[in-house]
Formats: sequence, structure tokens, C-alpha cells
Amino acid sequence: MAILEVKGLKVYFHTRNGVVKAVDDVSFSVDSGETLAIVGESGSGKSVTCYSLLDLLPKPPARIEGGTAFFDGEDLLTCSPDRMRHHRCNDIAVIFQDPMTSLNPFLTIGEQLIEPLIYHPDKSLIQSRSKARERAIQLLDEVGIIDPDSRFDCYPHEFSGGMRQRVMIAMALITKPRLLICDEPTTALDVTIQAQILKLIKKLQQTHEVAVIFISHDLGVVAGIADKVLVMCEGTIRETGNTDSIFYRSQNEYTKKLLAAIPSGPKKLESRVKPENLIRVSHLKTHFNDYSKQKIDGKYSQIKAVDDVSLNISRGEILGLVGESGSGKSTLGRSILQLVPNTAGIVNFGADQLTGLSPRQLVPWRRRMQMIFQDPYASLNPRMTVYETLSEPLLYHGLANRENVLSKVSELMDEVGLARGHMRKYPHEFSGGQRQRIAIGRAIATKPEFIIADEPVSALDVTIQAQILDLILDLVESHNLTMMFISHDLSVVRYISDRVMILHQGVIVEEGKTEELWANPQDPYTQNLLRSIPIADPILERARIENI
Repeated sequence: MAILEVKGLKVYFHTRNGVVKAVDDVSFSVDSGETLAIVGESGSGKSVTCYSLLDLLPKPPARIEGGTAFFDGEDLLTCSPDRMRHHRCNDIAVIFQDPMTSLNPFLTIGEQLIEPLIYHPDKSLIQSRSKARERAIQLLDEVGIIDPDSRFDCYPHEFSGGMRQRVMIAMALITKPRLLICDEPTTALDVTIQAQILKLIKKLQQTHEVAVIFISHDLGVVAGIADKVLVMCEGTIRETGNTDSIFYRSQNEYTKKLLAAIPSGPKKLESRVKPENLIRVSHLKTHFNDYSKQKIDGKYSQIKAVDDVSLNISRGEILGLVGESGSGKSTLGRSILQLVPNTAGIVNFGADQLTGLSPRQLVPWRRRMQMIFQDPYASLNPRMTVYETLSEPLLYHGLANRENVLSKVSELMDEVGLARGHMRKYPHEFSGGQRQRIAIGRAIATKPEFIIADEPVSALDVTIQAQILDLILDLVESHNLTMMFISHDLSVVRYISDRVMILHQGVIVEEGKTEELWANPQDPYTQNLLRSIPIADPILERARIENI
């Protein structure tokens, strides 16, 4: 029997530029103990659909124009504020996408967990602080937090991303809801942590008999946990059905496009590796003071972010660097480019040594080596237009002058697939994929020989991700680039890399040609990473999750 039944839901945003039909005539149902996956790209209306059920949309500009959403016979769209508070506190819970922005940094984890129990609007359901603490510690243990008694009094910043997401799950379950809405709960997580969270949600759903709505843009992620799949695009339903029928017998072209966009298999372009080392790293160490701990003999203890790493990158090669969050991937990339001070070791660019050079001496090298950062919204200056962003490195390095800079910027826009008419726009006016194209355009503007791409597709939809990966491969080919591609997503690394290195706790634990490493991984850490890759096949993915 359906615990939630939505019919003809319409949610429109009334803006200065007109009416945006964010959700347009959407209908679905969820049974008790069932998992419904709502899948689609950013802007398809997935989150708006679910947030409208709990009255979480800003008014204005959002307005529910029509439809019903019956939860246990009561319409959520027309119920009173008191009844909505009751449903939020008792019946329906949400796991939000980014736990760091959802958790209060000023309150301990424990205080946030017990809050709904000790300040419940229904006085008959209020629990004592001691009983609430007992319930919270039990849930923390259930979601896999080690030593929950002591972690109860920790703050959010003291947890890793995966642990924070586990806390969010515990917080959602604390009042024993009957419906759980998971909004992209694994998007920013490493594959190993993602696999654990997916299995945890499935296990908790079974033990607590909770219905789940799982929002995602990645069909590979939902393959093993969903009973039904609803595919959305531009606010409308394109296809719906049980998981097997969507994956094996999909009828809609948009669904087929989503499935085809999931990166799989080896690199398609021929290798361009030449027998000449462009980058040589010898015994590189990058250590940081650990200010969270007390000094010992007047000195802080050290965090060994990069610990005695040696590697070579051949000219024309794409080297994939893989590891979980905190493994030292980004620090290694920044250390090679001399963006952070090295503790020890040597970095050579061709025959020249970079370590030991002053910032002024490094200026000529900045033209020859560039970086594509993970979050283009954070790395792009919000006060500079696309034209200003792309023209700045050209003018600074003397690659253009005031007379020809416009034509140079126009050529860059063409290369990265951006319309010239958007040249005077600011970063906030673009989508995530378009912003990443701007960041790539800035990186290739100086015609560098070497680029480090730091998680350039981690936060993108699978279709946009596929476009950016193909763009990077095309640019590597046309510009004769050498690249270090940093990622925690092994499917992406396999699709783009000639050779792979696995980094764990600042140390290289394994390396080899991509397909050889995939076929025969030697290190247990590498084996675990490969086992954690989601498979866009329901039968295989269910078996994989079961064996984790």
C-alpha cells in the first residue's frame, strides 16, 4: 500500500524573467519499505519535487500551482503549519546533499542529534536529555561511527565527509520517520565511502521499515538500491518503471542518454606517450603543522600530506592519480606546481629544477604549467566576466595585446565550447559544466605543456561529465598536452588515463598501465577501490553491494 501518493504536482517559480515551470504535472507513489529513485540532470526538478512536499521552497518565488500529495490520507500541500511541523518531526526526514552546510558548526554532533527529541513540538513526545543521548549514541553506533560515546561531543569539522554523512543519516532517523528523502547523499563522496553509505541506507531501510525517495543524477548509483526509477527532465517525467525495465528495456531517448553517459571501459584515443620525461619528482615530502594538537617540546606534530613520493610523467602522457579524500592527491599536485612549500625533495620540469625557485623566478614557468581546480565557482573571480578571466593570463604573459586580445579570447571560447555571446557574462550566470569550461579555457590560454586537473568533473551530472572528459581528451590531443588527472572516481580515471598511480595516506601504494592495473591489482587498497565502483547494471550492482 502506498505511504505517499503524488498526483499532478505543479511547482512554478515566478521571476522577473517570467514563469519557470520547475515541476510540471508530476505523479508517482511510494510504498512502505520501497525505494523510489528520482533521476535526472541538475535543473530537472528532482529536489524541487521533494522539497515542495515539506513546504521547504522559498515563497516567493516558488508557488504550488496544482496537484495533491497524500501522505497517509492527508494532503501535504494543503495541510496546516502545525500538521506540517508534525510530519517534519515525526513522519518524513531529509538527508541533504552537503552535510557540512547542513550541520551547525557551533553545536556538537550530539546536541544536534538530540534536539528534535528534547524540543519536540508535541510535549507528550519530549524525552529527557539522558534518554535522548542514549538513543543518539545507539543510532551513531548503528550508522557505523566508531566510539560513539566520545564522538557524541565532537563538532562537525572533526569528522570526515563520510562520517558527517553518517551523522546526517542518524539525524534523519532519530525520530523514527516512515519516509526518508535522500537528496544526492553520495555525490561528493569517495567510491569506497559511497559504497558504504549506499549499503547502510539499504540496511537501515530494511531494519526500520522506512520508505525511501533517493534523488540522484547518476543511474549507476541507484542501480543496486532502487525498486522503482522515475526519470525527470525539465520538470516533467520522461520515463518511470521498475529498476530492471528502466535499465534493460528503456524506451525514452533521454534515459538512454543518461545511461550512455556513464563512463565505462578503457581510454578510446590512442596513447601519445613519448619516451621523454617532462616531469620528474624525487622523494617529495610536503608536511604541515597539526595545530589541533598540543606542542611537544615546543613543536607541533606533523601531518604528512605527501610522504616521500617519487614519480615520472612522460611527455604526452595522461597520468591518473587516484585516492580517497585526505590521501594527499591535491597536495601532491600543488606541490609539483610549487603552489605550496615543499618540506623536502626535488621537482624537475624537463632538465630544470623547480624546487628552490623564488616566486619571481617561477613566473616564466607559470605559463608552461597550469591547474584546473575542482570547484570552478570558487576558483573563478565572481567580479570578472568571462572575457576578463580569459584575457588576463594572455595579457600578463604577453601572449596578446589590446588589439588582438578579443580575437584570442573568442578562439578560446570556441575551443572549449562556449558561445561567444556569453563573453560579457559573470560566473554566477553559468551552469556548473559551463563554469568548468571557463576554467579549462583559462588553463589552456597560455598554451601550457603540462596541466594538473584536480577533480574537474566530480560535482557534475553524468552527461555534462562525459562532455567535459571528451573536451579534455580533445584538447590534450590538439595542444599536445601532458596531464596529471586527479580523481577519486576510478571509472573516470580509466576512461581518460594512460597510466594510474594509487595514493594512500601520502604514499604511492601501486602504479601501472591503466588496463593492466584494472585487470590485476596487487595492493589490497587498490583492490578495495576497484570493488567499490558502482555498476550501471541492477543485477551486478545488487551483488556488488551485498558483498561489500
